[in-house]
Amino acid sequence: MKVGTPAESRPAERRVACVPETVSSLVDAGLTVHVQENAGRHAHAPDAAYRAAGATVTPEDPTPESDVVVSVQPLTIDQAEKLKPGAVTISFLQPQGERDLLDVYARRNVTSFSFDLLPRVTRAQSADALSSQALVAGYRAVLVAAERLPRFLPMFTTAAGTVPPAKVLVLGAGVAGLQAIATARRLGAVVEAYDVRKAAGEEVRSLGAKFLELELETQSGVYASVQSEEFLERQRELIGEHVAASDVVITTAAIPGRKAPVLVTTDMLKAMAPGSVLVDLAAESGGNCAASVAGQETWVGEVLVHGALNLPSSMPVHASKLYSRNVLNLLKLMIADGSVVPDLTDEVLDGCCLTHDGQIRKELP
Repeated sequence: MKVGTPAESRPAERRVACVPETVSSLVDAGLTVHVQENAGRHAHAPDAAYRAAGATVTPEDPTPESDVVVSVQPLTIDQAEKLKPGAVTISFLQPQGERDLLDVYARRNVTSFSFDLLPRVTRAQSADALSSQALVAGYRAVLVAAERLPRFLPMFTTAAGTVPPAKVLVLGAGVAGLQAIATARRLGAVVEAYDVRKAAGEEVRSLGAKFLELELETQSGVYASVQSEEFLERQRELIGEHVAASDVVITTAAIPGRKAPVLVTTDMLKAMAPGSVLVDLAAESGGNCAASVAGQETWVGEVLVHGALNLPSSMPVHASKLYSRNVLNLLKLMIADGSVVPDLTDEVLDGCCLTHDGQIRKELP
């Protein structure tokens, strides 16, 4: 069976779904791998490296001839129309924004899998692309903030006096939040963090940051869930003074498939010191900050709000290596005797399968 990796066609996407290191594993499993020319150029994966790993590099998009197509972003409608009936696709594919594409997949009897819907169970951890890319985003968010902040992050003691460290507040202590905390600490900032899950406190403190204990009901689960508007209003009241005291705020609270909760209001931004920076990692799903616009930088008074858009793509080398390993591990659940045969009785595959046998399998909003 043929696994195809097209060059990404969506704007500003610099990652690639298959790197030479994972080509070797797919070939060893009995599959043939076809990669479009220059698909890995932004990730510094040259065509020669793909050939050396056992892939065939093609000048044209390999999608029409492939039994399995792996990509980062969803395929275009034009690509989907050219898929073989019965083909398998793997990508990030947020279903609420891709209804037309899903209709094409169903009509062409394509079995599509989306990392956005991967079940959060132990068996699926090695294929958890949301987490691997959140790791990259959390790291990058701090660098974005540090570059825009008109002051140092670490403390300096000089003959001219002492420069105090910057104060960083991280809202949300999932994978992205924890990596943001760790990165800000490495750069010498004083870091506070908050999460609705009480269990996150231990992880936050282990990284040398202060965990904010707010007078709010906490969650006991591993992953954050949707909160009522009354809860969010009270949360904003309690967070406000910590936002005002921070030089940098990084917001990471997002729930796949749902609008991000607003944690920081415009009034809260106005209370921050001039030159402060907020980086909103949830901007693509509506934003944790009321002033966020995905892909844009907005000034609220003298505070800069960076609406992050696809931050993992800004670090394509490691983002691609991590993502391609996630793709490989998901494929391993389907490979049998050199063929890709999805078994939808497997809870992991069942959970992230969007279309199969001519049907859209998930309820769409």
